[in-house]
This record gives sequence, structure tokens and C-alpha cells, in this order.
Amino acid sequence: MEQDDPGEALAELRGRRLGARELLQAAAGSGLAAYAVWALLLQPGFRRVPLRLQVPYVGASARQVEHVLSLLRGRPGKTVDLGSGDGRIVLAAHRSGLRPAVGYELNPWLVGLARLHAWRAGCAGSVCYRREDLWKVDLRDCRNVSVFLAPSVLAQLEDKLQAELPEGARVVSGRFPLPTWQPVAVMGEGVDRVWAYDFPRGGLAGQVSPGPSCASAPGPSNSQVG
Repeated sequence: MEQDDPGEALAELRGRRLGARELLQAAAGSGLAAYAVWALLLQPGFRRVPLRLQVPYVGASARQVEHVLSLLRGRPGKTVDLGSGDGRIVLAAHRSGLRPAVGYELNPWLVGLARLHAWRAGCAGSVCYRREDLWKVDLRDCRNVSVFLAPSVLAQLEDKLQAELPEGARVVSGRFPLPTWQPVAVMGEGVDRVWAYDFPRGGLAGQVSPGPSCASAPGPSNSQVG
């Protein structure tokens, strides 16, 4: 039996018109492939998070990152990105002088990608990415907070910020505004718009308790990631 010529087979496939059944199979295959990417790369860690608090990952655009930095530039204190994804905002914040800069992300693949980006930029020992549920992060020592979250969870986020942020902290929310807080500044248009909020007097009373450093932080728990 003669072996088929790959070139002839490819030419035959190109010349064929797909029937309805074949189109359905192709669509199903594409859907399965997309689900496989989600299950392997983006889903780990979400299974133990309540559905109403899950936030899908969508990377920030270059314009969005630029706007966040513009609204935080020159501010002292710790800068954190809640749901930091691939770490682009944290890395850019460190480069612009916002230090220390820490990203909190639950997905281990995205945390690994963020650390790879930091290593390639020569900042591996300077920025910190922690695999942690953003809803469990202690914000009492955070002066600058960046969030790019879904509107369905922003009301719960307001409650967390109100309970934990120190006086004088600033929150920058990308894509969607906080539902009840009044912004002090707005930058950008459309999906690139970001809102800045200054935390009023009356934040959490008591001494600020600094969070653990990246080097000494314990590994993520099994209770539960730009």
C-alpha cells in the first residue's frame, strides 16, 4: 500500500466544502479546546471560592495601566493590586517608584506568569506576587490599592475596603466604578476609564499591622488566579 502524500491530502481538504455535520464537529472541538484552556490555566483555585465572588481574568490594557499609575504616582506606602493576573500593574508600579508593590492572585498559572515577567524585567527580587484569595488579604497596611474586578463583586469590595483600609488610602478601580463611593478623579474613556477614590477619615482604628513579606510568606492554603 502506497503512503498518502501529505501535500495531496492538504490540497484535498482545502478544496472540500464542509457539510453541516462537519461544521458542528469543528465548533464542538473549538468549544472543548477553549474549555480545556480555562480548566487548566484559569480555573485552578476557583472551585472553593463562592460563585458570587469569582472574578474572571481579563488583562489590563497598556492605557489602563498608564491611567492607574497616573492616579497613584508620587504616593507613599505599600501598593497592592487585588486580582493581579499576569502582574503587569504591579511591575509597572514598581518601575514608576511605587514601592513596595505587591500582587495578590489566586490562580497559580497567572502567579507563575507574573513572576516570569518580573524575572525577565530584572525585577524578580523587587516585586512580590502572592498566591492568595483577594477576599482574605489584610488591607490595613495598604496605602494604594488597584482593582480591576467585575461589577457584581464591587459592592462586597466596598465593604471590605471600608472595614480595613487605613486613613488616607487611595483606591483606583478600572473598567467599572465603585457603586456608592464618590471618585476624586477620573481618567480615560470607555473601557480604559479608571476611577480614583480617597478613603475618608474614620478608617479602621488601631495600629496598622504590616503584612508578611514575600520571602517569609507561608504557602497558600487549600481553602480556595491579571
